[in-house]
Amino acid sequence: MVFNDGMQDANVLCQIKSRYSSLGPLMDERMRRQWAATEAQAYGRGGLSAVSSATGMSRNTIRKGLVELAVRKRKPKAAVDARLRKKGGGRKRLTETDPGLMNALERLVEPTSRGDPMSPLRWTCKSTVNLAEALTRQGHPIGAWTVGNLLRGAGYSLQGNRKTKEGSSHPDRNAQFEYINTTVQQFQDRGQPVISVDTKKKELVGPFKNGGREWQPKGEPEEVLVHDFIDKQLGKVIPYGVFDLSLNEGWVSVGIDHDTAQFAVQAIGRWWQKMGAKRYPYAKELLITADEGGSNGSRCRLWKVALQELSTRLGLPIHVRHFPPGTSKWNKIEHRMFSHITKNWRGRPLVSHEVIINLIANTKTNAGLRICTELDRGNYPTGIKISDAELNALNFKQAQFHGEWNYALCPQRNDQVIFT
Repeated sequence: MVFNDGMQDANVLCQIKSRYSSLGPLMDERMRRQWAATEAQAYGRGGLSAVSSATGMSRNTIRKGLVELAVRKRKPKAAVDARLRKKGGGRKRLTETDPGLMNALERLVEPTSRGDPMSPLRWTCKSTVNLAEALTRQGHPIGAWTVGNLLRGAGYSLQGNRKTKEGSSHPDRNAQFEYINTTVQQFQDRGQPVISVDTKKKELVGPFKNGGREWQPKGEPEEVLVHDFIDKQLGKVIPYGVFDLSLNEGWVSVGIDHDTAQFAVQAIGRWWQKMGAKRYPYAKELLITADEGGSNGSRCRLWKVALQELSTRLGLPIHVRHFPPGTSKWNKIEHRMFSHITKNWRGRPLVSHEVIINLIANTKTNAGLRICTELDRGNYPTGIKISDAELNALNFKQAQFHGEWNYALCPQRNDQVIFT
């Protein structure tokens, strides 16, 4: 039986380990390897590795048990070699014949040695082959396979990097989170629109490799270019997203020029025109939560100027709340919309603008997420400077708490804003 589900695999391995713990002491070595072989057969594909991992028995030992079972099946009356080694017989483990081996291995892979410039593997990949070569040079002859077994036995495993460090933390980080949360709840209680905005990672357009896998006929993967050199005609796309926190709906403007503040605000304007105005016909104000940097950054003057124009055009005060520096992963749009878009087009080359638009528009979740999207062919030049005079002319109101992160732009004809 083949277990494809990860949870089932874990349960089966636990059951094998439990049975081995109970039966192992009661069996001699031949019975143990034949029992392990039977478990491997029952498991199905991958059974050899699974049973080896659960019991600690080597794969070669289990293979020998499989051979013995096959012989017994072909010749039921034939006597299988009944000779058993005496207790303690057989080749000794390397850790017994070479007591310093394990310490030498742990010194090579110990995390504290990463900063040691004298470590033999400081500047190389810590593969089992390289570890075996380094140990052999140190006087501990060993093979790569045995290195892997020793590492697993010592509690090591192959692991990637994990993004958890956020760098220096602002002292008012949590206070700003609470301020954002309180403001969002107050707007939602009043039935006012609240959106989360951000720019998704730029994507190359063309037959390029895209991360992830999808089902294809066996042996017929979709072919893509070997090198990711940008296509000068197709270029890149810049998906700018607007996520409605209350209705679990989203809008994505797919730009083809530059990721500027004007492009970002244009996307927000398109969301309001296509979706927001219909959803909130009685809206009196709009709340935006955004990262601290990028095209919608708190220090971007053009962002504020563009928001002022949008506020005047819509006749709505636009409130903005920025997340503190280094906390962009907390922005709701990242894990409630962008992550699902990435899953929906995994393993699919983004060969054209039409394909990208359709993949985004067809992103759905069981929780009811729906996304509308549109290609923005507009030109958004970079390098636009905003003078102090232009900035001072804005109908700009700052909150008492961190006004650089919390502010509002009002229509030019109305300069009254009440912060909540």
